[in-house]
Formats: sequence, structure tokens, C-alpha cells
Amino acid sequence: MPAFSRRACTAYVSSLFVLVSLSACGAGSETTTAGSAEKLTAAPSAERLSGVCPKTVVVQIDWEPEAEHGPVYNLVGPGYTVDTDKKRVTGPLVVDGADTGVKIQVRAGGGAIGFQSVPSQMYVDKSITLGTVTTDDAIAAAAKQPVTAVASLMRKSPQMLMWDPKTHPDWKTIADIGKSDAKIITSEGATYAELLVDKGLIKKNQVDSSYDGSPSRFVSDPKIAMQGFATAEPYIYQHEVKAWGKPVRYQLLSDVGYSVYPEPLSVRSGELTKLTPCLKKLVPIIQKSTAGFAAKPDHALDVINDLVTQYNTSWVYSKDTGTYAAGQMVKLGLLGNGADGSVGGFDMARVKDTLTTFRPLLTDSGAKVPADLTADRLATNEFIDTSIGMKTS
Repeated sequence: MPAFSRRACTAYVSSLFVLVSLSACGAGSETTTAGSAEKLTAAPSAERLSGVCPKTVVVQIDWEPEAEHGPVYNLVGPGYTVDTDKKRVTGPLVVDGADTGVKIQVRAGGGAIGFQSVPSQMYVDKSITLGTVTTDDAIAAAAKQPVTAVASLMRKSPQMLMWDPKTHPDWKTIADIGKSDAKIITSEGATYAELLVDKGLIKKNQVDSSYDGSPSRFVSDPKIAMQGFATAEPYIYQHEVKAWGKPVRYQLLSDVGYSVYPEPLSVRSGELTKLTPCLKKLVPIIQKSTAGFAAKPDHALDVINDLVTQYNTSWVYSKDTGTYAAGQMVKLGLLGNGADGSVGGFDMARVKDTLTTFRPLLTDSGAKVPADLTADRLATNEFIDTSIGMKTS
């Protein structure tokens, strides 16, 4: 499973915590429709994708529907159909509410693809146009499943370590956790944990890789620290986990060297040239969708909420959580403009530094990272329109 989206197939239940078996994740088979595309106007010629892009642009997401993928779901226009068996939504690909002339299909990850990584799924199923692949996952996959990121959805990772401020009033940062003997609950094989140990911020014997997504461990033992998403758990624990019902404190991993780009939209590297005519038009549309989602996330959140309901897996994600997440993405600078004032691009010096940092960590964990792998094979700004950015107050 990808490092960024390694979440568990878990249900949050008020004061009971029931771990639902993976076999129970998803059961429907009907395809339903929602909304109407009849009144859509055509996008201007510069944003018409028919003839240069696939008739259906297929996007493979690495997890269930959630706000972190909001810029992608924001592209799904009215009149979309939902395949509740395969966990896919297909509709007109829209920009500023106008029809680009092609469809977009967004496919859920996680259980819907057998918890395989997005690069592996992209190489198994060549109908996939774009996939969300975090930088460290792209490095790990580069030998056999190389991908190149063409547009970032977020500038920084929302992953964090969190703790109970009442139990640990002296903890302000992750480094403070490392000065203690407290256990840190992480996912198995979490690359960021190896990074934190390598940087001397935490001790190796503190890492407990038994994270399963359930809040029960944290609630029953507030002495621990635990991984989470700054876009979700702070709200969920305070407002939806009734056995906790109070704030948590956290620090973003991006503050302490976890420099990856989380879930940028990526193509199979060998198809970059072939897709260039499409990407020249499509990437600026993705940039517009990202800026639009930041300013007004309602449409994307409505689509996400509808899909969570219709997919009916064990994934529990309330609309209130989505609304909180969308706000936090902007507030914490996870979603924002780069140094040039545009959205969706990459700081290539940062990509190079990330490769330098994570190459030895991934190699030590068993990944075969090509010796000649370079930053420009992991990401490109070739298709970024530097005039498209988020409005700032």
C-alpha cells in the first residue's frame, strides 16, 4: 500500500470501535445516475479536450473518496454515473462548469484495487491515464513501474504525529516525543518513520508498526503518539469519537523533513511523450480545478459524500469531516501557490532533495532504486501554466 494513503479499512463507531473485516468492504453491483448534464455549456476551444485526450480520462486514486482528492472530484460534472461494484464514478470532465468534450472516470483505491499500489495498478491496467503517486512511492517503483508526476494536488503532506496534550503538556514537537520512551504507533513499513529515526528525531525502539486505523488504541492509552492526517483526525477525535471528545495536538511530518509531494497526478513515464498534446490542455484545467476547490469546495464535497454513501464500504467519512479537511488544506498551506504564484507545480530542487534523502532509506528497506534515477524523471513542470494560481487575501 502507498506510504501516503496507508489507512485501514476501519469503521469509526461513536463509543464502540468495530474493526470491519476486509471481506466486508463493498458489496453493491448496481450502476446509478445522479444529476443532469443536459444544460452544460461547451468549454472554449482552448479547453476542449476531445481529439487530443482519451475519450475517457481515467484517474486512479490511491484510497477511498476524501477531500484530499477534492481537485480531482471537482472535475466530475453533473449527470455522472456510479459503479458501486467497481467503485468508480464517470461523468463529463468540466472546467468552470463547462463541458470539455471528454469524460472523466475516477476510480477508488484501497480495497477496490486489492490494496495494491497505484503504480502497480497503472502497469496492470493501461486504460488508466493518471494515478496519484506520492514521491517516495514513485522512487520505490521507478525500477519496474516508473511514473512521472505532471500536476501536484497538494504542496505538503497532511500526515502528522498526534498526541494527547493533557497527558503530555510538555510535548510541542515530534522531537519532544523522541526525548521520551513513549510508543509511536505507525503503519507497517512507513517510510516517514525510518526518516524520523534516521534524522535522530525519534528512537527506533519507539516505533510500533501496528496501526490499524481504529481510535481504540489511542483512547485506551493516551500515553502513546500516533500517526494521522491533520485534515481528518483532529476533527474526528474531537467531534465524532465520543469516547474521546476533546482536542489532540500534532505536528506535520512536512515540518520535520518529510518533503514528498503527496499524491501528485502522474503518468506512466514511457507514455509522457504520447500524452503531451493532451497534458498541455489537461494540466491547466487540473490547476483551475485545484484553485476552484480551494475557493469553493462544495461541489467536490457533494460528489465525495455521494460516493461514500453509494460505495457503502467500511470507509466512514462524514461530510463535516470533508468540510473540515478542505478548510485545513488551505489553512495549513497544504494546498497553495508555489514560489511563482501558481498552483500545481513542483519545486524541482525539493524533488531532487527528496530523491537524495529517500534513496538510501528505500534501498535499505529492499526497494531497487535505479542508480540513474533523476528528479526530472519523477516530476515535470512542462505542462504547468504559471498564470493559474489560488486567490490569496
